Amino acid sequence: MRLNREQVLALEYDKGQRVFEDEVIEDSSLDDVDHEVLDRYKEILGTDAPDEQVLRSRRFMRDGRLTVAGALLFAQDPSVMMPQARVRVLRYDGIKMETGEHLNITKERSFCGPLPKVIQGAYELISSMLREFQFLGPDGKFQTVPEYPEFAWFEGLVNAVTHRDYSFRGDYIRVSMFDDRLEIVSPGALPNIVTLDNMRTTRYSRNPRIARTLVEFGWVRELNEGVKRIYTEMQDSLLNDPVYTEPGGTRVQLTLENNIVARTVRRSEALEDKLSAERLASLDEYELAAVRLAFTNGKVTARELADHIGRTRRTAGNVLKGISGPSGPLEWHGSAVNDPRQYYSMR
Repeated sequence: MRLNREQVLALEYDKGQRVFEDEVIEDSSLDDVDHEVLDRYKEILGTDAPDEQVLRSRRFMRDGRLTVAGALLFAQDPSVMMPQARVRVLRYDGIKMETGEHLNITKERSFCGPLPKVIQGAYELISSMLREFQFLGPDGKFQTVPEYPEFAWFEGLVNAVTHRDYSFRGDYIRVSMFDDRLEIVSPGALPNIVTLDNMRTTRYSRNPRIARTLVEFGWVRELNEGVKRIYTEMQDSLLNDPVYTEPGGTRVQLTLENNIVARTVRRSEALEDKLSAERLASLDEYELAAVRLAFTNGKVTARELADHIGRTRRTAGNVLKGISGPSGPLEWHGSAVNDPRQYYSMR
């Protein structure tokens, strides 16, 4: 089959005959550089040489123009030159993505700066959205465990930023957080000799200059310990192994499952310390679901209960009102009956 120019280039990049990160961006210059990040890099290198000299010496600039790697690492906004150069973080309410009038995105943010700032910003946002779970341990005391081990999700994020195929236009890195899992999608198939079967033991960097520089910044480990440790960290947290897939052969996806069902069961057992078995038995199916949601998540809204039981918000609202009276297990919080921020919690 005769290949067109784009396909030939893609093949050359994949086989390592050409490196996309070394390509020059024609309309770039030193004016595009984020000097705060470059100054940090010069500190790491222990040099006070002129900015352009530093960039040229590390092959991040040629003939006064930034390379792809130079722009991704040091430009104020690489997405101006390469729209695909961004990370988008989304938090969904539920276990699947809804659209239209049922759109369930509760938080969304894109990061478009130099990679060191993108990694830092995405890390802070994801950290702020992760939950902690409590359950009654064998010693009779409550224990707190994180939704996912930090190393596992952060290494997945850094790997996506470091090793994605930046020549793959029209797509960007996505971190999607659902109630039961976290997905990190990186555009482009696995590089060169790396496969889903050997990725735990095979080391190959599609973007060696970016990888080396992020090592110097302290974000990346050069040895192939990252993927292996993700497996170890998930196992140590009694969670399922991470799942790597290649949807459509054009993306790499890492899925981390948080085992919320099992942890909810543990917390439900502790619920009996708050309410007697007789009181729990007196609740109907929807009321019990409301109490468990409030206990597991710390609070519950009509919308959350409606999604959980598959009924309308009006039905869910009536259920919550019915068990939030003076002798009910839930307590209402809000400034008015139509307060959009109202919620219910355990008494």
